[in-house]
Amino acid sequence: MTKRALIIIDLINDYLDHWSAGEAARLISETNKLVAAFREAELPIIWVRQEFLPDLSDAFLEMRDKNVKIAIEGTSGAQLHADLGWQPADITIVKKRYSAFYKTELEDILSAMRVGELVLCGINTHACIRMAAIDAYQRDFRVTLAAECIDSYDAEHARVSLGYMNGKIAKVITVPEIIQALSPVGTDSDMATLLSADSP
Repeated sequence: MTKRALIIIDLINDYLDHWSAGEAARLISETNKLVAAFREAELPIIWVRQEFLPDLSDAFLEMRDKNVKIAIEGTSGAQLHADLGWQPADITIVKKRYSAFYKTELEDILSAMRVGELVLCGINTHACIRMAAIDAYQRDFRVTLAAECIDSYDAEHARVSLGYMNGKIAKVITVPEIIQALSPVGTDSDMATLLSADSP
């Protein structure tokens, strides 16, 4: 049986504070449904958050060029939102660039756990989610994007990104479908069917 892991990306206060309260609450609620399902199935849950030094020496070029201070180490803004189902024993990774794989220990962790399939949640679809999905695919992971658990402040670029990824390097699947595939009656063939490029 192929082992699955849930990866939640950048649901931190500084980013979610720029969203409407309703949209942020919806995203958190749907993500927590998957967190609960993965906990029940005793499958890995990995949280990824962005964080930068106060002097921005480790930040993106654009952040340094424009002195954009967001997700700063030691501030509440760089922390995961309090309403998420995070637990202290969960694996949490700090990243410095869009991809959760870039100069982090994520690949080694997944390899040690013998994970073969990833379910991605978080923001932003056109940037950090897309880059993580591409990097995962290039490492031969099967990638699922949880439809209700990814979103972007840029709707047009998110639409284009999903059109590019869906059925090629990843598959967009609903939260209920993912949870069903995790249940005791769900099988690898269930997920394989959902992940196939020509499935609905």
